[in-house]
Amino acid sequence: MSVFPPWNEPEKLRCLFVRNMVLDAHIGVFEHEQGVTQRIRVNVMFGVPDSASLEVGADDLARTVSYEHVVLLVRTLVEQGHVALVETLAERIAAGVLAEKRVRIVRVSVEKLDIFDDAESVGVEIERRNPA
Repeated sequence: MSVFPPWNEPEKLRCLFVRNMVLDAHIGVFEHEQGVTQRIRVNVMFGVPDSASLEVGADDLARTVSYEHVVLLVRTLVEQGHVALVETLAERIAAGVLAEKRVRIVRVSVEKLDIFDDAESVGVEIERRNPA
C-alpha cells in the first residue's frame, strides 16, 4: 500500500513496478537481530519517459527498463550483508534504480514482516528523483 499520491511530473512517465518481493535479509539494529535473517518485503515503482500520443510504440526493450535489472539489484543489495535500518536498504535500492539514466523517479518500500504479532509489517517508503 502506497501512501504517496501519484507523482505529478510535467513529463509523461510510464510507471513500472516490482511488487511484493519477499526475501530473507540480515537486517536490524537490536542484538537479537544480529546473525539471523528476517523476512522482508520490497516494492519498487519507477517512472520512465513515455509518449503522450495514443499510438502503440515499438515493441522494443530499448523503450523501457528491464524488470530483471531491478529484481537482480534488490537481490544483490540484500545479499551484501547486514544492514541496520530498512531506511538504509530502501535508499540503496533507490540509488541503484536511479543509476539507470532513463529512470526519472523511484519509490521504494521495505517492510519487516515478522516483528509484531498484531501488525502485518513495519517499514518505510521513500521517493527519490533523478536530478538530471
